[in-house]
Amino acid sequence: MKKLYIAAVLALSLAACNNKETLSSESVLKPRTTAKTPLDTYIYNNFQKPYNIIVTYNYIDADFEMGKYFYPPTEAKVQPMLEIVKKVWIDAYSEVAGPNFIKEVAPRQISLIGGYNVNPSGTITLGFADSGMKITLFNVDQLDTHNHSGTRQYFHTIQHEYCHIINQKKPYSSEYGKITPSGYTANWYNVREAEANAAGFITPYSMLNDIEDFAEMTSGMLSMSKTAWDAKINAISSATGKEAIRKKEAFVVAYFKSEWNIDIYQLQAKVEQQMLSVLQ
Repeated sequence: MKKLYIAAVLALSLAACNNKETLSSESVLKPRTTAKTPLDTYIYNNFQKPYNIIVTYNYIDADFEMGKYFYPPTEAKVQPMLEIVKKVWIDAYSEVAGPNFIKEVAPRQISLIGGYNVNPSGTITLGFADSGMKITLFNVDQLDTHNHSGTRQYFHTIQHEYCHIINQKKPYSSEYGKITPSGYTANWYNVREAEANAAGFITPYSMLNDIEDFAEMTSGMLSMSKTAWDAKINAISSATGKEAIRKKEAFVVAYFKSEWNIDIYQLQAKVEQQMLSVLQ
């Protein structure tokens, strides 16, 4: 029986070899395709096509640290958020710095998360920039343009993270860190804002290191009008703290002008104009 079985198999094999079959060059493994939604089309037309920026709003676990509870934003919140991001950030820079600025100096990806990023210390991370290639924005579901201070704080975060990318392209002088060298501390979250101001820092978070200090100064200026900015600085009771912050302001102004040919006060005015147009 064994011999007959082998012979039968051999006969079938020879028969198969004698039958010539024309093979198709088309793969039988079909890639999965998903139809583009109107939101995907909006993202492509307004971010990916003109600026080569990919926007992800479906949670991808490989993009984020493990051990935290993250979830994607409510889809209905995504386009309203992106419309404001484009108007307040991209359009403002494009008008003041030129249409190619964002194309040349931009993250390649913006990732959106619906909720908060809470740290073990109890602080909340509203966003971060990753190696100049990606900006992650948290708390998308809580954006409410009727809440003016909350909306301004949100875009303070965007300007802060974008400043990191700008600095990575063209670093600022190490002289900046010598303005208030002894004030930097890892325990910045234990410092009240008035105390930080008196020590020469615009926010407690700016006390972490000179990198965050520079970004906080820049984003602070771009989160309010010059009138409001001047009022904030002039209200600081400590003369030495006020003087240090003004020195940092002058440093930021000089950096943007010398390295990027940007008048940051003009940019500040344009951002404020765009911000007022979206607040309700």
